[in-house]
Amino acid sequence: CLINTARGEVIDETALYQALVSGRLAGAGLDVYAQEPVDPAHPLLTLDSVVALPHVGSATRATRKRMADLAVDNLLAGLAGIRPPHPVNPEVLGG
Repeated sequence: CLINTARGEVIDETALYQALVSGRLAGAGLDVYAQEPVDPAHPLLTLDSVVALPHVGSATRATRKRMADLAVDNLLAGLAGIRPPHPVNPEVLGG
């Protein structure tokens, strides 16, 4: 079995489909896809051996609270004129 909750791009979806159809792989659990939102007609979604979720792997209260806390930390730092502690794209902030 294969489980991907990281990034859709780390999986070759065509190769995964072929491995599942041929029986080389017993099943897959997917929460992320190369293209999101995933097309409802995506071939992987037609297989009984695939458990597909709509990118909700991080949808726990604790995770969402932590995400909000990080965003607030960044916002407050920016408003105070200091470097945000958790920048997503630090290259735009310069040295």
